Amino acid sequence: MAGERTSGTAAPGGQPRSGSSALRDGSPRVRLDQPMSRRRSWFALPTYDRDVFGRMSERIARFLGTGRFIAWMTVVIVAWLVWNTTAPESLRFDGYPFIFLTLVLSLQASYAAPLILLAQNRQADRDRVNLEQDRARNNRSIADTEYLTREIAALRMGLGEVATRDYLRSELQALLRELQEQQGGTDGRTRGAAEPDR
Repeated sequence: MAGERTSGTAAPGGQPRSGSSALRDGSPRVRLDQPMSRRRSWFALPTYDRDVFGRMSERIARFLGTGRFIAWMTVVIVAWLVWNTTAPESLRFDGYPFIFLTLVLSLQASYAAPLILLAQNRQADRDRVNLEQDRARNNRSIADTEYLTREIAALRMGLGEVATRDYLRSELQALLRELQEQQGGTDGRTRGAAEPDR
């Protein structure tokens, strides 16, 4: 039967060995627990370092957002228009509708937009990482604050059971009064006991 699994070598008992990778008809067995390998294309696509390309696009996008770029672009466009309107007919390369200028500006815009979007995506990734780090730092700060709050509450409860200076002073004054009363009572008794001896 086509479609039955065979391994070429069977384990004792006629059962196929585990790890068989081909079917009886010779087609490779599809593994569902592993990702598929990439299909080979007829031509190889160029490879590039995404990080280097991303940094380059950020530099370009940063330059496109400066006043220097706008000033240079304005100078080039004005020079283009002046040359193609005032120069002799034989030296003009782009006539009145300025179609070539429109094409150049469209080409510049078609490259600038994806580079700016790529730079924005990289910035959004950095912002997301910074936000996650800030959130983790805030969670640690909250946990530390809660811990310190619990410790301060425990100290206050512990201090509530500790004798204060005023409490000790009042207790000592009460003891001193008791001693004075006892001494006053014993002095009166000793005087009364000493008088009959006379």
